[in-house]
Amino acid sequence: MPVLRRSSDPVRAVLLAGALVAAWLLFRELATLLVLVVITLVIAIPLDACASRLEPRGVPRPAGAAIALIAGLAVLGGVLALVIPPFVDQLQRFVDAVPGILSDLHPRLHHLTGGGPRDAGVRVRDILQGYLDKPLRLLGPIASIGLGVAGVVGTLILVLMTAYYVASRPEPLVDGLLSLFPERRRPEVCETLAELRSAWLGWLQGVGVDMAVSGVLLYVGLRLVGLQYAIVFAALSALLVVVPYLGSIAGAVPPVAVGLADSPGKALVVLGVYVVVQQVEGNVIVPLVMSRTTRIHPAAIVVGVVVVGRVLGFVGLFVAVPLISATLILVRRLWVEPMRRADETPARATRTIAPAEAAPAMEGTPPGETLLR
Repeated sequence: MPVLRRSSDPVRAVLLAGALVAAWLLFRELATLLVLVVITLVIAIPLDACASRLEPRGVPRPAGAAIALIAGLAVLGGVLALVIPPFVDQLQRFVDAVPGILSDLHPRLHHLTGGGPRDAGVRVRDILQGYLDKPLRLLGPIASIGLGVAGVVGTLILVLMTAYYVASRPEPLVDGLLSLFPERRRPEVCETLAELRSAWLGWLQGVGVDMAVSGVLLYVGLRLVGLQYAIVFAALSALLVVVPYLGSIAGAVPPVAVGLADSPGKALVVLGVYVVVQQVEGNVIVPLVMSRTTRIHPAAIVVGVVVVGRVLGFVGLFVAVPLISATLILVRRLWVEPMRRADETPARATRTIAPAEAAPAMEGTPPGETLLR
């Protein structure tokens, strides 16, 4: 028997290694599916809101969802048509100029990399050029399943179609989800779904306004200070708005570095532009537009964004806040509130029974009747 046990140890190790590999591959596929599902729901929620507003005016729900989808695609297409040509041109010029920009910062680069500034600049340029030549590398786990350009386009079309059908007929999906819970829990599930919808819709509205306002203000400010590649930096910072706190810092680093390559004073002016825009964002846009969003502690957002980005890749950062808010809402609904109600029930029962026990029974009244009252 000991010989048989020793001979089975390698077999167990191989089976365990195979199970771990299979679990990791399954996790990668589920991570990709999770990102696509969240993106689909994020798109479906505003379509559902528009359809719900048009329905009382006599517009059928499928037609209202279609109108909202077409209008959204038209606006997005118009913005891209205006921004993409100059953006691509300036981005390529910026990538080509990276070695020269970094050469002007050679004292710091020498201490950080240990090599010559020109060599470091060439390496950075090659990395950026690699992303320009193969932008699908930014898709993280989605790129890991081997999707090409046609596959990504097909996936986007499938996501849009699914979001449209969810918005035009949400009842089967909601009813199917409610059928998974007992009858007594379904009102709580409906309240949870309504809270999730409100939080995600508020976040989406706030992000849209924040992107537009921040992008325009940064572009105007950077052009006024005479910084090159203003549209590249403004568009990059506008996209990074969806990554709270960390996105603002990351978006400010490249333009400040370009300004520093020119002069320290210009770098300070560029930094001042970003600080002013962040003040407008933090004191005007967020309080007014994102008031419906679930309030999340900044530390939870920072940790959650890092974890989501690490697990789901670059694309996961764009859905980090919805995932974090959904997680916190579900934890509060499924764990915190039931535990609080369980703690309050004995105390409430004690407060109800104690006065009745202490009250003297009326003469001629059965002992139990006082408790019933």
